[in-house]
Amino acid sequence: MEKLWTGRFQKPLNEIADAFNASITFDSRMFREDITGSIVHARMLAKQGIIASAEAEQIVAALGDILAEIESGALAIDEKCEDIHMFVEGELTRRIGDVGKKLHTARSRNDQVALDLRLYLRAESEEMIALLQAVIQAVVKVAAANTDTIVPGYTHLQRAQPISFAHHLLAYCAMFERDIARIEDAKERMNISPIGSCALAGTTYPTDRVFEAEQLGFRAPCLNSIDGVSDRDFCLELMSAFSIVMMHLSRFCEEIILWSSWEFSFVELDDSFTTGSSIMPQKKNSDMAELIRGKTGRVYGNLFSLFTTLKGLPLAYNKDMQEDKEGIFDSVDTLKMCLQVFAPMVESMKVKKENMLAAAKGGFINATDLADYLTKKGMPFRAAYKLTGQIVAYCIEKGLDLESVDLETYRSFSELFCEDLYEAIALSTCVNKRISLGGTGKESIQRQIEYYQKQAQ
Repeated sequence: MEKLWTGRFQKPLNEIADAFNASITFDSRMFREDITGSIVHARMLAKQGIIASAEAEQIVAALGDILAEIESGALAIDEKCEDIHMFVEGELTRRIGDVGKKLHTARSRNDQVALDLRLYLRAESEEMIALLQAVIQAVVKVAAANTDTIVPGYTHLQRAQPISFAHHLLAYCAMFERDIARIEDAKERMNISPIGSCALAGTTYPTDRVFEAEQLGFRAPCLNSIDGVSDRDFCLELMSAFSIVMMHLSRFCEEIILWSSWEFSFVELDDSFTTGSSIMPQKKNSDMAELIRGKTGRVYGNLFSLFTTLKGLPLAYNKDMQEDKEGIFDSVDTLKMCLQVFAPMVESMKVKKENMLAAAKGGFINATDLADYLTKKGMPFRAAYKLTGQIVAYCIEKGLDLESVDLETYRSFSELFCEDLYEAIALSTCVNKRISLGGTGKESIQRQIEYYQKQAQ
């Protein structure tokens, strides 16, 4: 197909250079957005009297046919074309002749691609939010079934204090909720229309950019035409938000991988989300969780690649900016797949409550509660802290845990210890008496569950 820009040139583009320059192999996924923007542009041109209404109707009808045929598979996108814009315009002109050539009036590929990319990412952002809501629903479902499941809470990967497993899971819901907010925030700034900026300086035609923006669902047209064609901040913002989502998924997956190990044995992933070994018949590997963890670096790399591409570009448009698409498209595809796998993987995993409780009984994770017991009896907390440390050291020496030390021995450390001590340091008490807002107490957990159930709807 003849290039749209060949008028000034005396010889065709070198074959290797042509392939190097082309973007249709990856920007063809924006065919819907390209045709949608073109339909609105044709209607604006007719509204403003730039082209005849009959011509606009002919263009719109032909574009509708092209869209339907691509979607049905009746029309294949020709990868010999330079990009999706040239394919659509070339196909339009092939069908309706010179009238099709009028579509590009008061428009450049510079503002056209900026428009297509915003439309595409806006739709993908909405889908990503829906997938994150599904993940929250899956996590909340598991949390709701484990409000009484006691597990060690960790700091420094050392057993720290007893919590409910629901409490631990709901921490990730808080992360995913922030992820949704970041994507929504990025989408709001993205929702500005660049169409009508043309190559960089605007146009001499009496266009109506507000009409085009409104018809395409944007909240406004961009104020500066140079910025309209050269801005890719919206890609960076969205890729940054996606990277943070991947970081949260990776942290969660790291814990699932640990919990699935024989050393922890806190959970067992369903067979449908694990694989085996080609040589070791006993193996059940958490490969889906490991892949999500691994793909996090890929999404990070796409973000830093685009940062590097953009950092030295003078205004306005440069061909370097074609490098925005493969990275952002890959990040979209990668995150989408990870979220689609993650929700059912978590929802279907088996929680081994007995093993969690057994782990919680070791490591003196009720030591803080022992210190709190003394504090409530009148001992200053720092003194109670020191005395509890001495009792823990005694237990380690004798091979005991705090619950198995007899009262007489406790009273040898302090006369403040009474029979009610054992109820105070029972693991269930340690969990449920933490009544502070956001804590691991049962009422707090139920409020969190109800909140995230509503947020995920």
